[in-house]
Amino acid sequence: MDHYLLTLWNAVDSGEIKQKEIAEILQLSSKQTTRYIQKWVTQGWLTFTSGKGRGNVSKLQWMKDVEEVFEEQLMKLIEIEPIEMSSKYLLFDWSKDSKLRLMNKFSSRLGYVQSANEIDKLIIPRRYPLLTMHPLKAAEVHSANMVANVFNRLVTVDNQGVIYPELAHSWDESKTKLRLYLKKDVKFHDGSILLAEDVVDCLEKLRKDAHFKELWQPIQKIKVIAPLVIDICFPDGCSYVLQMIGTLNASIYKESKDQLLGTGAFYAENSHDLKTTLFAFKDYFQERPLLDEVEFVQVPKDFDIVYRSSTKEDVKDTFEVESDSGFGVVIMNTFRNTDIQRKEVRDYIHYVISKHRHDIGRVSSRALPNQKSCLFGQDQHYVVPQVERPKFTGTLIMKLVGYTENTTQWLKETFESEGIPVEIKWISFEDTITNSENNQQVDLFIHGEVFELNQNFSFYHFLKNGYSPLAKIIKTNNTLTNYMNEYARTPFHEWTALNLKVERALLESSIMIPLYYEKRQIPFSADLMNITIKHFGYVDFSKLWVRPGIK
Repeated sequence: MDHYLLTLWNAVDSGEIKQKEIAEILQLSSKQTTRYIQKWVTQGWLTFTSGKGRGNVSKLQWMKDVEEVFEEQLMKLIEIEPIEMSSKYLLFDWSKDSKLRLMNKFSSRLGYVQSANEIDKLIIPRRYPLLTMHPLKAAEVHSANMVANVFNRLVTVDNQGVIYPELAHSWDESKTKLRLYLKKDVKFHDGSILLAEDVVDCLEKLRKDAHFKELWQPIQKIKVIAPLVIDICFPDGCSYVLQMIGTLNASIYKESKDQLLGTGAFYAENSHDLKTTLFAFKDYFQERPLLDEVEFVQVPKDFDIVYRSSTKEDVKDTFEVESDSGFGVVIMNTFRNTDIQRKEVRDYIHYVISKHRHDIGRVSSRALPNQKSCLFGQDQHYVVPQVERPKFTGTLIMKLVGYTENTTQWLKETFESEGIPVEIKWISFEDTITNSENNQQVDLFIHGEVFELNQNFSFYHFLKNGYSPLAKIIKTNNTLTNYMNEYARTPFHEWTALNLKVERALLESSIMIPLYYEKRQIPFSADLMNITIKHFGYVDFSKLWVRPGIK
């Protein structure tokens, strides 16, 4: 199957057409287009008569129904080939009806499967490719979800801020030091035993990493003081040290022969653009996963995600589990030497957003207008004053990234209706999540954020880590910088008030404006058991199971 041929079939009818137009449709060079046309003519898909002489147009005549032939081939392929072999063809440019039929067929291969040798597998569709499984590079939720399954932290922190042991079984904490006692005989995925030296090496890389060194600035030394005993030293205090080592970025790993080894419930093998497979780690130091494999297969972005079980013939026999999918804010890059530096411009933008925010659900059914706070359950009671439109000296540049496309276009239209001159600049998803220099060459943008578990520490992490779109802005603002310095000496149980004070300052200076909350409804087959939501609103795959049929 040839995706160029299918694209041309769905774009062009038989009749007159210039070869240059075909090249533009297929986004190919003139030479490449000529080669492809010659190949398709030879294969009997079409005939093509070149228009000779000035003003004479070429003529294309289809000889076969390309989509009908390809759809029949793919239907058979879905039935007999490994699922990743057929999933890549779903990404072709199918017509709406063909795509629907193919995705329905493909769905029958997803969900819970028990093979002849009693291997329990869950096959899950994923809309976006996996960017990384490295804990230091996981800056978006899809990568972070993988990190959560493959690696462990020294401790883990729940939604309420309660800290539980993970690789460390206990600890002693003082105002200047945290002493951690590691569990015995914890194995990495290659069978080697976790040593205190492995933990120190890993944490030192994190402490010195460009994206996290400021977050870890209070930590002056990490050292092994006895077998399976580690000291983390912070002479000037660090009230949040336990929360910091409980984040996914602080997951413990070991690099060996170009491999990244974890200690988690699953290990990953044969990961590529179309598929990632997690296998249960049978020597896991905690409870072994109940599933043997979890397979993530690439599908089109409009694919209907359902966690189903192949033991259920009727996919409609499902129920929905709701989880938080984060919040959206508008952020203004006040460090740019444009109109966005002027507070009267930002205040007017803030006023316009507050005036139209209630309408966001029109373009995103999952978005709930948020005029209260980024911190769930809190309310700033901030009333945006009405302001007059200021004079703009130029056009503001607004970033557009794929996952905010609809809301960004809506916001652009809203701004234009209120006399705010804006133009769109497309930024890649990768540039966005790494907060690259290219990402910073815009005046304002919608940013989506998902907190890991405990929102009090997650909010601080959102403000401080090097991937944050706010980190550079805060450094140029003396009030915000002084507030950020208070965290290290403020007891963690008092952080809610401090977070609200920082957010209030961002609101009053019109730097960060709440736009929406977002919820995710995940459909599950009714016979999938023990569904719990873990990091970033994702399912804990280590707990899922299906009750076996007993004859």
